[in-house]
Amino acid sequence: MSPQPADLLTTQAKKPLLSVLRGVRREPVPIWMMRQAGRYLPEYRRLRAEKGSFLDLVYDSDAATEITLQPIKRFPKLDAAILFSDILIVPFAIGQHLTLVSGEGPRLTPPLADASLDDLTPFLTRLEPIYETVRKVKAALHPEKTLIGFAGSPWTVSTYMVSGEGSRDQSDARRLAYADPGRFGELVKRIEQVTLDYLSGQIDAGAEALQLFDSWSGSLSPAQFENWVIAPTSRLISALRERHPDVPVIGFPKGAGGKLAAYARETAIAAIGLDETVDPAWAAKELPEDLPVQGNLDPLVLVAGGAQLDAALRRILDAFADRPHIFNLGHGILQDTPIAHVEQLISSVKGAK
Repeated sequence: MSPQPADLLTTQAKKPLLSVLRGVRREPVPIWMMRQAGRYLPEYRRLRAEKGSFLDLVYDSDAATEITLQPIKRFPKLDAAILFSDILIVPFAIGQHLTLVSGEGPRLTPPLADASLDDLTPFLTRLEPIYETVRKVKAALHPEKTLIGFAGSPWTVSTYMVSGEGSRDQSDARRLAYADPGRFGELVKRIEQVTLDYLSGQIDAGAEALQLFDSWSGSLSPAQFENWVIAPTSRLISALRERHPDVPVIGFPKGAGGKLAAYARETAIAAIGLDETVDPAWAAKELPEDLPVQGNLDPLVLVAGGAQLDAALRRILDAFADRPHIFNLGHGILQDTPIAHVEQLISSVKGAK
């Protein structure tokens, strides 16, 4: 049952991150980190060695719950837990076979550059273990922490589905989008529909906010960005808002650069995540005045630590001092990040005036 308006306001008041996503400036600013549950944590590495592959962990809801909660237990001042999963769960549910090749990354077969979407048999039950993880995390999470669900945005997911793997320039998907926009558009619409149901399922299971990862949005021309990033995201946000009007969505169009302002305006996203290449002073000036922003510390400066880290985080905090802000990295935390530097970051953010 969805919370009633009075209950919702009480919940948001207790959860700093949720209140920021509703447009409230909080001091100190809330903080979480992309990929905060992962390989930089020794407890994650131990569990991975015990349980097996990454995909085995994702589909073991007890293990995935433990991993989701690990950073909250180690760093109790973090304001949110983000679901431990992968953006390629959606193409797996659509019917592609998903494997993870050690040292090389994910593989989806058959690649849709050569195969037809009609040849795939959907297995939407592949989403059920993820919902079970959300339910278990929500039951265990401290009431002041926010549970964030996520999915890949249609464009980024399509790049993997078309090529069957990650690529530097997303050439296969871009070629198909130019050569056969009708066929490519059908693929994007199918991703949209499954993603809508997937995110709705996460919300029904207990997710309180969502993030859409568009990790490869920076490879597109302005017109293609409009067609394959802004338009599908706008449709998805609109449909989610109809089903779950009180659940905010953070958009993270990595590499969008100067197209960020158009993305923010045209998608009606609740908040926008910034990667490390975006000048925070520029973003504070150019993005809509009341739009909450998230970001955008360079993950490599977190590896470096020390005075460089202090200077970088101060620049970000100062730039966004007059608007709702969630502190985060500009992309995922790196495997070789020292635990002490994460502790330094969180302590500095939470102690900042």
